[in-house]
Amino acid sequence: MKPKVIVILGPTATGKSELAVKLAQKYNGEVISADSRQVYKGLDIGTGKITKNEMCGVPHYMLDVTSPQKVYSVAEYQKQVSLVVKDIISRNKLPIICGGSGFYIQSIVDGIVLPEVPPNKKLRKGLEKKSLKDLILILKKLDKNRLKNIDIKNPVRLIRAIEIAKALGSVPKIKNKKSRYDILQIGLTPPSEKLKIKIHNRLLTRIKAGMIKEAESLHKNGLPYKRMRELGLEYRFLADYLEKKLSKDEMIEKLNTEIYRYSKRQMTWFKRDKKIKWFNPDKKIEIQKEVENFLK
Repeated sequence: MKPKVIVILGPTATGKSELAVKLAQKYNGEVISADSRQVYKGLDIGTGKITKNEMCGVPHYMLDVTSPQKVYSVAEYQKQVSLVVKDIISRNKLPIICGGSGFYIQSIVDGIVLPEVPPNKKLRKGLEKKSLKDLILILKKLDKNRLKNIDIKNPVRLIRAIEIAKALGSVPKIKNKKSRYDILQIGLTPPSEKLKIKIHNRLLTRIKAGMIKEAESLHKNGLPYKRMRELGLEYRFLADYLEKKLSKDEMIEKLNTEIYRYSKRQMTWFKRDKKIKWFNPDKKIEIQKEVENFLK
């Protein structure tokens, strides 16, 4: 029998972390974050990183892995998580992967074989000066197919895709290895109006909790505004606010809209995977039954 792994996924603000902790407590599990920005140290309030108190004593992995000044790749994530999962299973515990970064999750669930193309520092330096529009046009000329399924608002992903395409002629089609695990994927999706309210309320809570001060501190400690913008969403708009390109009210309004748009993009990504079993987050008993049937 293959070792069992549970994945809790879905768009932002759906209660994934809380559910993962409850399942870990009930089924002797440990949690592995699948969030492409929570791997960075210091990006706590803006990314909604789970606190020690919220962990309730459950071990969590893949948080605070590297400096926000460094670019962390899916390939690095895949390697590290494979070791973490192996370790958790070796101790007869249940690995619970939890997050909203679709490609990070897919790299583990589908065992994606990622192209081994080393970073090209000279090329990256030149591309980093380009606008998003320019990066999209460059990738379009190199590989139209890759452009169809990439986050076109993420300059880091675009630069990496261009780097791979230039090295290999095109970005190779994704290949999957047969998974070593028996995986249950639980997706959380509340009604859209409810999600809109949750996103808005959570944003206001984060601002009250010191999200602006966090961004100021990151910049004072050497994080350039350019890199802050590359980290996306909250940090992009916080950089604009701190550079006085937006008022506080404008920042909140634009960020609220952009987070909701991001949640829709997350759902578009996840809906491609027909193996995911979707639940309203309020249906806790139904989710628990699904997990119990899986673990039998």
